[in-house]
Amino acid sequence: MSTVSAYVATSATEPLTKGTIERRDPGPHDVVIDIKFAGICHSDIHTVKGEWGLPNYPLVVGHEIAGVVSEVGADVTKYQVGDHVGVGCFVDSCRECRSCKTGNDQYCQRGATFTYNSVDKYGQPTHGGYSEAIVVDENYVLRIPDSLPLDKAAPLLCAGVTLYSPLRHWKAGKDTRLAIIGLGGLGHMGVKLGAALGAEVTVLSQSLKKMEDGLRLGAKHYYATADRDTFRTLRGSFDLILNTVSANLPLDEYVNLLDVDGTLVELGIPEHPMQVGAFPLALMRRSLSGSNIGSIAETQEVLDFCAEHDVTPEIEVVAADYINEAYERVLASDVRYRFVIDISTL
Repeated sequence: MSTVSAYVATSATEPLTKGTIERRDPGPHDVVIDIKFAGICHSDIHTVKGEWGLPNYPLVVGHEIAGVVSEVGADVTKYQVGDHVGVGCFVDSCRECRSCKTGNDQYCQRGATFTYNSVDKYGQPTHGGYSEAIVVDENYVLRIPDSLPLDKAAPLLCAGVTLYSPLRHWKAGKDTRLAIIGLGGLGHMGVKLGAALGAEVTVLSQSLKKMEDGLRLGAKHYYATADRDTFRTLRGSFDLILNTVSANLPLDEYVNLLDVDGTLVELGIPEHPMQVGAFPLALMRRSLSGSNIGSIAETQEVLDFCAEHDVTPEIEVVAADYINEAYERVLASDVRYRFVIDISTL
């Protein structure tokens, strides 16, 4: 075992504080990664604050991890010391169920082992990227192309693939009329990726205050949902809508923005159960669906796609001792558009 510095959550109400955690010694198929950058995801905040059920404290969160290989196990074939690599939302799965065997390991039917707040196959709690180093099986490590800076690559490992996976699944392309609800950490990646795939992208945001950003990032249209005319003007306008907002929305109004056979995909996880009427769905053969992160293969694919198409997130790099302030700013929607922790400041 080795001991590394980390920023640790000790309760749902206390700020994160500097501490230490233990990492296992690398096994034959393990890769040891010196973490250079870790993105701050809203999921980290939900978990730390116990909003998705109380986690096992003390806990280190962070599942947008970019770093450099410092050691490899004896049987590792995919990586070598010095490689630029990443770790996303999960670090293992059963590898035997139908989901795993068909490349949908994020939906492992026995339950994936998440990067933090899970228990690994050794019976130990997993801890994430707000730390100096991590040990991960080579099959759940991603290769970061040399053209992607590590700080900008980090958010692609959750925010990027969370948008890329449904865009690919619903075959978004040059003939797709795509709407993104919300222009935040997830939404801005949806705009960039959708535009890079050739879709006609519309942003649906509460107000027009980020309109200039949305158009600069690749959207063709931008509407304020606080304006009631928006829902009349855009009725039946979209093939695909990706909802990145975690708040409970009036779903009937958004479903009515879909054309025949259109799909609204839930990516944000609202606090309360969602309500949608049968008529908006049935009358135009519309669908309401959901999508959760992305597979290991899709995560590698989005890294390669972003490198090829020069698509990177908009980030603000912060020191480790700024994490608690960064959380407050995320909750106040005061970030454009993803905080990334410089782990060297630990």
